[in-house]
Amino acid sequence: MAIQRQLTNDRMSQVVVYNGTVYLAGQVGDDMSAGVEQQTREALANVERLLDLAGTDKQHLLSVTIYLKDIDAHFAGMNAIWDKWLPKGVAPARATVEAKLCDPQILVELSVVAALP
Repeated sequence: MAIQRQLTNDRMSQVVVYNGTVYLAGQVGDDMSAGVEQQTREALANVERLLDLAGTDKQHLLSVTIYLKDIDAHFAGMNAIWDKWLPKGVAPARATVEAKLCDPQILVELSVVAALP
């Protein structure tokens, strides 16, 4: 079975599809000056766009790892947006951790694995 890579550069691919599973590169918001709620909205919009490109959607999420710059300060705000975004009954396996992210303005990053329908 061939590995499919989309939106690829020398360092990484935004989307990798293999054996019915979709792997997304870490997704962040577009406006790094925004608060965690807006960064979460934008990151989730990017996730949806990439899942669509791969031929799937958030109904098929398998696993999500959420990285927060400051878990104490940002967990509730991120979850408020997450809970509105995620359809009932399709919650993936999920972990949320505090991490030093690649840019100090990034407050949240999402790593997503989904199934193809």
